[in-house]
Amino acid sequence: LFWDTNMMQRALFRRSAPLLQQLERSMSTVTIPPPACMLRPLEAPLRYLFGPGPSNVPPRILAAGAKPIIGHMHSEMFEVMDDIKEGIRYAFQTQNNMTISMSGSGHAAMECAVFNTVEPGESVLVAINGIWGERVAEIAERSGGSWHALLRIAMQKHKPVLFFLTHGESSAGLCHLVDGIGDICRKHNCLFLVDTVASLGAAPIFMDKQNIDILYTGSQKALNAPPGTAPISFNDRACHKMFNRKTKPLSYLFDMTYLSNYWGCDGKPARIYHHTGPVSGFFALRESLAILAEKGLEESWRKHKEIAAYLYKGLEDMGLKLFIPDRDLRLPSVTTIAIPDGYDWREMLAYIMKHHQMEMTGGLGPSVGMVMRVGLMGYNCEKFNADKALHALQDALKNCKKSKA
Repeated sequence: LFWDTNMMQRALFRRSAPLLQQLERSMSTVTIPPPACMLRPLEAPLRYLFGPGPSNVPPRILAAGAKPIIGHMHSEMFEVMDDIKEGIRYAFQTQNNMTISMSGSGHAAMECAVFNTVEPGESVLVAINGIWGERVAEIAERSGGSWHALLRIAMQKHKPVLFFLTHGESSAGLCHLVDGIGDICRKHNCLFLVDTVASLGAAPIFMDKQNIDILYTGSQKALNAPPGTAPISFNDRACHKMFNRKTKPLSYLFDMTYLSNYWGCDGKPARIYHHTGPVSGFFALRESLAILAEKGLEESWRKHKEIAAYLYKGLEDMGLKLFIPDRDLRLPSVTTIAIPDGYDWREMLAYIMKHHQMEMTGGLGPSVGMVMRVGLMGYNCEKFNADKALHALQDALKNCKKSKA
């Protein structure tokens, strides 16, 4: 029996056409229309980001982030990641092998550090000198640990496995002393974790010399990269604690067993897929670390200290009071100003944004209602930017209402 193929196809089409039409109608019928906002072009205003971060991104780093995307598991991407590791080691002043960048903000690095080193029932000692100490305390509780306020006898009493300190507390404008703390932690078999999100590149920090076991930062402040990546490094003491756990870390995404392989830190010949890293973000981070290496850490520290001192004088000449009285304890990247008597700080900051296209911010956490914050970091750390900030504040003092009380 001979079949005409064309005839058979036409017959099948005639039978299935009504069903296909019905299916097409059901698939094309949408009940939610395209949102009007998605039919407009994206707009982002040009602003002076003189708050506690993020800071303005220089053209060179923006251009790096705009390079063509490559695969996150391509050999060229691994080369970029290896460059990033070397750049972080320089910025942190460490030779640690276990040095990577998190795919996320500084909070991602914060949680990675705690989740990988703290197990249920263990104690964490937290120096709460601002909001970031409070955040770590909450993270420790969520991972099953307990935390205690910093006391001289706390290590002996509570036997913590981890001690957390914020080096640059941006909510208060405080730069905490670090020397000697790592030695105390080692005497008590406790890991020393330091947050340098607001201070890296602006104030000296030496991971190896200061016996810091875990150090992390964020990309968006003095490093001047876009938000979304967070360098972190673990020394051998921290690695021994991480990789000899009795329980798995709370987070799969932040599990250093997998991240160490993804970043080529575990000595294995092949890197196995764990998650899709932010390729463009890593391009930008790599370029920001390159700029820091070209400038040099000492020059970066000197520049931030110099511009901060210039800003302090301008503020004091204006009659404003600095929140941290001890100059040696001030954070060079973020300056906190006591709210001037009789002024509404919200009104002042709104005026500065409206008339100067400039971001300054109020306090955060414990410092809300107490301070205004001015950040001049990295690319923004220039005398002419300090002058712009001072002019904007002077204008706000002149034009904002002052209460008679």
